[in-house]
Amino acid sequence: MRDDEYESTFGASMLEHEDAEPRNPTENPTMGELISQRFSRRGLLKGALAVSAISATVGTLALETAAEAQVQGAKSAFSFKEVEVGVDADHHVADGYEAQVLLRWGDPLTADAPAFDPAKQSAEAQSKQFGYNNDFVGYVPMMGAADPSAHGLLFVNHEYTNPHLMFPGVVEMKDGKPVMKNATPDRFAIEAMAHGATVAEIRKTGSQWALVRDSRYNRRVTVATEMQLSGPVAGHERVQTKADATGRKVLGTLNNCSGALTPWGTFVSGEENFHGYFSGKLPEGHREEANYKRLAVPSSPYAWGRFEERFDLAKEPNEANRFGWVIEVDPFDPNSVPKKRTALGRFKHEGADMIVASNGRVAVYLGDDERFDYVYKFVTAGRFDPNNRAANLDLLDAGTLYVAKFAADGTHEWLPLVFGQGPLTAVNGFQSQADVLIEARRAGDLLGATKMDRPEDITPNPVTGKVYVMLTNNTSRKDGEVDAANPRAKNAFGHIIEIAEADGDHTATKGRWEILLKCGDPSVAAVGASFSTDTTKNGWFGMPDNAVVDSAGRLWVATDGNGIDVTGRTDGLWAVDTEGGARRTSKLFYRVPHGAEMCGPCFTPDDTTAFVAVQHPGDDGPDWPEFGRRSYYEDLSTRWPDFKPDMPVRPSVVAITKKGGGKIGV
Repeated sequence: MRDDEYESTFGASMLEHEDAEPRNPTENPTMGELISQRFSRRGLLKGALAVSAISATVGTLALETAAEAQVQGAKSAFSFKEVEVGVDADHHVADGYEAQVLLRWGDPLTADAPAFDPAKQSAEAQSKQFGYNNDFVGYVPMMGAADPSAHGLLFVNHEYTNPHLMFPGVVEMKDGKPVMKNATPDRFAIEAMAHGATVAEIRKTGSQWALVRDSRYNRRVTVATEMQLSGPVAGHERVQTKADATGRKVLGTLNNCSGALTPWGTFVSGEENFHGYFSGKLPEGHREEANYKRLAVPSSPYAWGRFEERFDLAKEPNEANRFGWVIEVDPFDPNSVPKKRTALGRFKHEGADMIVASNGRVAVYLGDDERFDYVYKFVTAGRFDPNNRAANLDLLDAGTLYVAKFAADGTHEWLPLVFGQGPLTAVNGFQSQADVLIEARRAGDLLGATKMDRPEDITPNPVTGKVYVMLTNNTSRKDGEVDAANPRAKNAFGHIIEIAEADGDHTATKGRWEILLKCGDPSVAAVGASFSTDTTKNGWFGMPDNAVVDSAGRLWVATDGNGIDVTGRTDGLWAVDTEGGARRTSKLFYRVPHGAEMCGPCFTPDDTTAFVAVQHPGDDGPDWPEFGRRSYYEDLSTRWPDFKPDMPVRPSVVAITKKGGGKIGV
């Protein structure tokens, strides 16, 4: 499509993963399905800031966990009464719980921020207000808080924008289909400021959470925020631009999807579908041509190059290499410069969840959210020091990045992406470790990594030591391409893999794996779902996306892609048993409104509050006339959460608590 005439039909996301191109071009081998042996392990939760800094131990605690599982039998770890599945205009939570809308798009964050007025929105106002399409949510207790689970800082990603839901008058009908009008400079500026992240101080009084409006910690990170490239790629010629000859200073972050809290109390955030913001053509014969093609740069749903020349490849051919990283933000220092940690590799990052291994090194698990792409792990060279926060702040700048290969005998191997080793040499176009990291996907191709069904969140369990890989779906996988780790052709509903690293060591380069769940409706034999027989009609789900493990070691899964024409239910948050006789039992705890996606679950340290993110409510898909659905500002299927005719739908963070107090899920 032309830069000067951008029109888009509607979809659940303007950067729809399932239709993204190009497909991984390699012919890496497949394998037969074998189920790995499981093991049990429990970790100690400790660290600075009263944060759960994740550290694992073995021995008697592991034996206790196994004994507990035997005693438990088929009893689920979750005792709440399920929500009924469905599709309607409001959100719903399990009986006995309260779901409070805490932060909404446009809510003022700072003392000088104006009130949200959708008819008079401006870029300046948006830069001081809560951003759009909240995805990852992370909570860290305030230093010295009397109750660490009632006073803390919230970190929230703002992934992308939906102009057709944000602004009146941008939709028009052409040939019977709704399309969006070209963006104006003012609209571009507002949308740009709605991207990025938010840091917000919050406090609970009684059962109600509230923003601390005058907090010095409240902060927006946007496309205009100065950031620093750090690690092996910093300063390299492939990230140098006219505006930054040093190759170390970047403005902003884009399409931030999932993330994680680090053991030292900072947050990391993954830049995912950054390819959609670039337009223009590279100069003929430019060295980045193959690199950008592997990442579908440019695909131009937003085509920001029309408004800011750094996003025009013809004018700044290296700018796209400055995105696709994991960023790190210190929420306790509002003046700090966020860093892009290049040692963790460049691809379409979903998140970067982590665990402290028994030797003190930190293992970071990473998913590249594209069909037929890879699962990664990064292991720091340095060791985490729970008594010296400052010493940990640059741990993510040095270490080894690995890519996963799942074998036919139920084992897996982590293959190092290290310059000079194996095929990662000058013969294949790599001149340094910086080249390997900039082209992490191609490095994985050459190493023969296993092509997966859209790896999203990868979540280590600090209590058992296991790791859970969310694989959302891949309808492009053909019959002849199935393998043990991706066992279904035209995989519409996704699955979850459980990893057990060798000897419970998260720095190990080998381990075992099995499929925990094949998702979808278990009553339809052709789907091949593997939920337990105790899972009710409300309990099964499709398209696992984000995940979190609470302090008791229980797995919670958020979904992306369920809908009236797909599964007959909205997305939501499901509680999934992973241990004992109830293993593979799932229960619906919370569901989102019409057209929304469920994102970013996280818990306070004592599990008395669950924070969730409701993204793009009212965005009901491209074929809305056929299903009688509406999906633009003037005619929506819902006006959640305000339900006022003069208010648009507003992506929001919701705080869930138990009526009368107590831990979530029990």
